[in-house]
Amino acid sequence: MKTHHYIFLSTIAFIILFYNENVGLNLVILGFLYSILTLIKTPERNRSKTFLMLFLTSILSGIAFAWFGDISSFLALTISLLLLTFRSKNRRLKSLFLLPVFVTNFFTFFCRVFSFEDWLPKKNIPNLFQKIFAFIIVPLVLVLVFFGIYAGVSDHFANLFNDYEFEFDFWQIIRLVVFGFFIAFNFWNFKIEKFLYKQNHILDNSFDNNDHTFKSTFSFIDLNTERISGVISLILLNILLVFFIIAYNYEQFYEVVKSPVQLSEETHERVNSIILSIILVILMMMFYFKSTFNFDAKAGLLKAVAKVWLFLNAVLIFSAMIKNTEYITNYGFTYKRLGVYAFLLLSLIGLMLTFIKIQYKKRNAFLFNSMSWCFYGIVLVCSFVNWGGVITSQNMKRSDFAVDYHLKSIWFSEKYLLQYAEEKKDSELKNEILKQIKTEKSSTFLSKILYYETIQDI
Repeated sequence: MKTHHYIFLSTIAFIILFYNENVGLNLVILGFLYSILTLIKTPERNRSKTFLMLFLTSILSGIAFAWFGDISSFLALTISLLLLTFRSKNRRLKSLFLLPVFVTNFFTFFCRVFSFEDWLPKKNIPNLFQKIFAFIIVPLVLVLVFFGIYAGVSDHFANLFNDYEFEFDFWQIIRLVVFGFFIAFNFWNFKIEKFLYKQNHILDNSFDNNDHTFKSTFSFIDLNTERISGVISLILLNILLVFFIIAYNYEQFYEVVKSPVQLSEETHERVNSIILSIILVILMMMFYFKSTFNFDAKAGLLKAVAKVWLFLNAVLIFSAMIKNTEYITNYGFTYKRLGVYAFLLLSLIGLMLTFIKIQYKKRNAFLFNSMSWCFYGIVLVCSFVNWGGVITSQNMKRSDFAVDYHLKSIWFSEKYLLQYAEEKKDSELKNEILKQIKTEKSSTFLSKILYYETIQDI
């Protein structure tokens, strides 16, 4: 099949799957279709191990979305499919170019779609297809567009058609055609600009021989002075960080207990400050070890104090994790408190990768390449966990369990709330939960979320 066949087939599938439906199993089926067609369309030379891994994760993330249909599984599925089609075009281009490539293609869609010679066959088009396109598709689209314009400015014109009942919603179909075609066109016919291929080497993980030259960052400071300045700066920062860790832990664990609201505000403020400081730490390491000092035989002390600083920042992260754990123990689980762990974990991974960069003399691009894959990995793993279930099952053990909050604000907690209602003999709560479950189960097949199908009526 040619590119235009994939575009039209995907658009038709989108219309069929989403007409009069909510988002549910239909998105999973569409994702599977995109994954399988991408595998078929991709030439053998581009089916690398990374490509095959992404094909597998696109299927797995689709299964996760079928089960939960939440934000994390949606992100995992979307990123997996975009990475899959991106890798299908070029196996060597760095994945960090994914964002600029697709953002650019989304904005240039209206220009590219009218360049018919780039995605439609120039000749040997079957006569039947020519007639369908020229005699049916083009006139129908034009009539519908102008009908919408005229109906919007003339009530009498619109009322002419009020007596006619159609079995399908024209406007919904038009919206589905436009949106489905937009997705399909950008997925199958995205363009990678030539200058990106030329810039690909900038994101290489390792230095080449040309990067081994010894020169200072600034023309007005020689290399030796810059090295000593770095050592002095990092030693002072290490001393400062030691005192900060002591003060930080004293404030967290030994000061007078505050109200839940005050504690919540302070915890989030401190975590945000720590994450910001970790980002600055990594940026400083990227500055000092961008090139020269990686290969400087005299930079041993600079590397040592840099590693000590990374270690102390890791200690600071663990302190924040312990405090967040204590906070959860005292006041229960929430999405935000679990999110704190995720951000702190990403910060810790960033420090570890920075250590590897210094130890094994990697380029700054190594951090960006590695962190992008780590972020994707965390999103993928999170998509398979019922965090709402985790929150509810743990908070149920507390004497101050807020039923209303978990019923209305926590997703996929119904199984545990039913157990709670049974234990407490609360028939009113049980009926309310069963009503919610019944509503979800009444969805049509394509709109279903499989999690609710596993809940047995008690």
